[in-house]
Amino acid sequence: MRLRVEFTTEPFDLDEAPAHAVVARDVVTGAELDAVDVGPFGNTAEGDADQVLGAVAALLRESLQAGATRVSLQVNVIGEAGSGEGDAT
Repeated sequence: MRLRVEFTTEPFDLDEAPAHAVVARDVVTGAELDAVDVGPFGNTAEGDADQVLGAVAALLRESLQAGATRVSLQVNVIGEAGSGEGDAT
């Protein structure tokens, strides 16, 4: 099974990326995930279910330790690679 995770961390800082946001982005870019897209207000990544769930656990733990007061995330099942399934949203 493949999953897509979308997440944001708060509080926001429009002048520079807060430490918790940098840590969260480092977790997903360092994980063995596909299609990682990081942005100023939202981030997404896709991959095998075990890899995504492991990255989510690390993302929550490390970003909260780095000062996040809120982490919003959504995880969607997107099917198997090459199975022809569409998004299950």
